[in-house]
Amino acid sequence: MFIKESSILLLICCVFIAYCEASDRHDVRKFPEGFLFGAATAAYQIEGGFNEDGKSESIWDRLSHQVPSVVQDGSTGDIADDSYHLYKRDVEMMRELGLDFYRFSLSWTRILPTSFPDKINAAGVEYYNNLIDEMLKYNIFPLVTLYHWDLPQKLMDMGGWTNPHIVDWYADYARVAFETFGNKVKHWITINEPKEICYLGYATGLLAPRIKGSGYADYMCSKNVLMAHAKAYHIYDEEFRPKQNGSIFISISAEWNEPESEIHAEAADDKAQFDWGQYAHPIFSKTGGYPEEMTQIISRKSAEQGFYRSRLPEFSPEEVEYVKGTSDFFCLNHYSTQVVYRNESAVGYYDTPSHDDDVGVRIYQKEEWRIGKSQVTMYVPWGFYKLLKTIREKYNNPPIFITENGFATHGGLEDNDRVTYYRGYLNSVLDAIEDGSDIRGYTTWSLMDNFEWVRGYTEKFGLYEVDYESPARTRTPRKSAFVYKEIIRSRSLDHHYEPNTTIMTIDERH
Repeated sequence: MFIKESSILLLICCVFIAYCEASDRHDVRKFPEGFLFGAATAAYQIEGGFNEDGKSESIWDRLSHQVPSVVQDGSTGDIADDSYHLYKRDVEMMRELGLDFYRFSLSWTRILPTSFPDKINAAGVEYYNNLIDEMLKYNIFPLVTLYHWDLPQKLMDMGGWTNPHIVDWYADYARVAFETFGNKVKHWITINEPKEICYLGYATGLLAPRIKGSGYADYMCSKNVLMAHAKAYHIYDEEFRPKQNGSIFISISAEWNEPESEIHAEAADDKAQFDWGQYAHPIFSKTGGYPEEMTQIISRKSAEQGFYRSRLPEFSPEEVEYVKGTSDFFCLNHYSTQVVYRNESAVGYYDTPSHDDDVGVRIYQKEEWRIGKSQVTMYVPWGFYKLLKTIREKYNNPPIFITENGFATHGGLEDNDRVTYYRGYLNSVLDAIEDGSDIRGYTTWSLMDNFEWVRGYTEKFGLYEVDYESPARTRTPRKSAFVYKEIIRSRSLDHHYEPNTTIMTIDERH
């Protein structure tokens, strides 16, 4: 009887450990020497100045101006945080926090108003040079994203990311950026979140350009994005790296897909392959190309549906080699976790043919994961640990740079839920590092509140609150800003630290 009860207890413990895996430690934990801390934003979300000094129209300018508005609160990014004029205050915030780096994106239409390199906009170049110079003055290095969703509307009118010519259009833009800013910028992100660009922009139509071409357009977009990224990588690697001595990579978004039970493990893996494996596997795997599970599923379903060929455009052997290995780091954007299952309810649930029908799974999140009022980000730090572990094991422990991680609230300076989130997720980062993951840096999303795409200004991700009722767009540090400042200053995670939030001072290192 004792043996049987002990065995059952052991089994329960093993299941519990396997499910949670990541620790919930509350001792003071140090980050490795050389670990970097930063914060992130994106051009359309903060800059404003949407039609100033020669800037032309992007797909987000076009979408946010539609009537009736598709944005939740009817807002636009016309002014946003007005960083086009307030960049010195932005750098002051970076100094207050003590950031090692700041991740921001360039606006394609601000630099190339015709979308092409025949006309380079001097005012746009001056703005970014001023921002970069102000940062470098205080030893804050720029991590620059070339493309963060704001495609020139002119290129969208010619097919956008479904037109294979965009590989050359994007490469020309990247070359201009390398030539113009490469003597100061040493770290480049080619493209931010290809899944969101293709799936949310060309499949579901949730984001600009709001194309509903699921199962066709999103797969065309996928290949073109990967080829454009690879071309920019090779241009930098062959022509600019030797003299500029920098690094270049792509940022991939990935949630953790937790199987509802052991029998749904294959469903969870399929979901992962379609979501982020679609973009990671061609670059980081030994074989290259799309994940085998994904290609087989789409090929089989395409044949069953009467197509003469797979709806997923194939890579040629030469293209497989061209894309493989084209990222110096595995740059990861992560926010939360979802539960995945596959049963009879998934069959016939989605329109066919479509991306979701190809995957053939259902997902949900647990209410117990919710902290705070917003449902945009759920608190599941053990999912982050599992994801980091999977990347380490699947892709031979690549160097990882976390380029986005953050938590949404509905406002207020006492953002204790955001503090809880950051501490829990950084705990998981330290757990993964202790297990052997090669994680080099961490980036909060975001430095300040901003235009959150179709949610407008209803969701707040900022370490700094922005007063959108004020013409000055006043920025005020939240409690999370003080906590993050102490993490950076001490290079450690202390769950018991309580900041004095009366004043935010400039970090002496800057």
